[in-house]
Amino acid sequence: MFESRTKVFYGWWIVLSAALISCYTAGAFFYGFTAFVTPMTDEFGWSYLAFSIAASLRGIERGLAAPLMGLLVDRLGPRKLIFSGALVAGLGFILLSRTDSLIMFYGASIVLSIGFSASANVVLTTAVAQWFHRRVSLAMGLMTTGFGFGGLLLPVVIWLINQYGWRTTLLLLGIGTWVIIPLLALVIRHKPEQYGYLPDGDFLPVQENAQTGTNEVEFDAKQALRTRTFWLLSLSFAIRFMGVGAVILHVMPYLTSVGLASGSAVLVATFIPLLSIIGRLGFGWLGDVFAKKYVLALTAAFQVAGLLAFYYAPSLWALIIFLITFGSGYGGAIALRLALQREYFGRSAFGSIEGTSMAVMTIGGIIGPAFAGWVFDIRASYQLAWLILAIVTAVAIPLIMALPQNHRQVSSST
Repeated sequence: MFESRTKVFYGWWIVLSAALISCYTAGAFFYGFTAFVTPMTDEFGWSYLAFSIAASLRGIERGLAAPLMGLLVDRLGPRKLIFSGALVAGLGFILLSRTDSLIMFYGASIVLSIGFSASANVVLTTAVAQWFHRRVSLAMGLMTTGFGFGGLLLPVVIWLINQYGWRTTLLLLGIGTWVIIPLLALVIRHKPEQYGYLPDGDFLPVQENAQTGTNEVEFDAKQALRTRTFWLLSLSFAIRFMGVGAVILHVMPYLTSVGLASGSAVLVATFIPLLSIIGRLGFGWLGDVFAKKYVLALTAAFQVAGLLAFYYAPSLWALIIFLITFGSGYGGAIALRLALQREYFGRSAFGSIEGTSMAVMTIGGIIGPAFAGWVFDIRASYQLAWLILAIVTAVAIPLIMALPQNHRQVSSST
């Protein structure tokens, strides 16, 4: 028995659900946190470095939790993890709203990060990777655009802070997490074979089981870890995450420190993720037309150019160049990395491999925000941080160029 081919492939509904979860997560947690830097440091008298340490602690948690979440999503499927993660993340927001000390701030930030580790990132990308093969670049690009659209929530978060204060805003974000994410998770399914499909919407008779396979390369996590390909890809992104993490957390404090009006700073911070959408879709499409590793190297060059342009803010032309190159560069890289990983290592252990890779990449996300905050504290300026991070990011380009051309060359690159 076959399902009608005229219906929309269910994998696209999973992409939509994952994109919407990513949108809320990005707006409330990833991009939204820059809006809390000034009000919280002003109220408690904390340094920017002290605040940035919370981002680094969240990065440490994500790095430690990612391999476990990858293993769990491979074994249990994504929906159970998303439900439980939303419960914990909502609690983290509530605890943050009650913060009265730096220690409590750090602890609540870790709780929040644990929750989103289970309800986003590795879990969502694994859910999408299970349902696509030929169209994986497009699927990942569309799914990650949700993260980009999350930037539209930043002005909402700022408005809530201005109207009701940062504590009430965090409380509302916690309640929203408890309601929105579980509802969207109802759409998520694990493997297409369980529902009579193959990836991309190819059909199987419903009585056939998940053992019916396709001619795909398949690595388990241990095999992937023994390849040079895994380490080249993961380390190149650990390097790139330094600059991304630093910019996302410090963009508003930096721009206001160089004289840009707060409203204009909000506009710039909002356009970073929005322009990343162009990169996710545009570079994702290019990755299906040309060799993905060359397109990925181009995104790294864009990111370097963006960091160098950011050095010259608040010049209007510098900010325009920054937004176009940095936003599209890091956005496109996210979709391409996931597609490359799926192409190189397959999908049977995608979650475990992605979780381990995230643990490596998170090192950059830990170092970058703290480094930028430290530079500002000792120099009262961020400029040196952007220059150094641009130079460091450039190191990722030769690492990417050393990647194999296709999955058939992975086994020989151990």
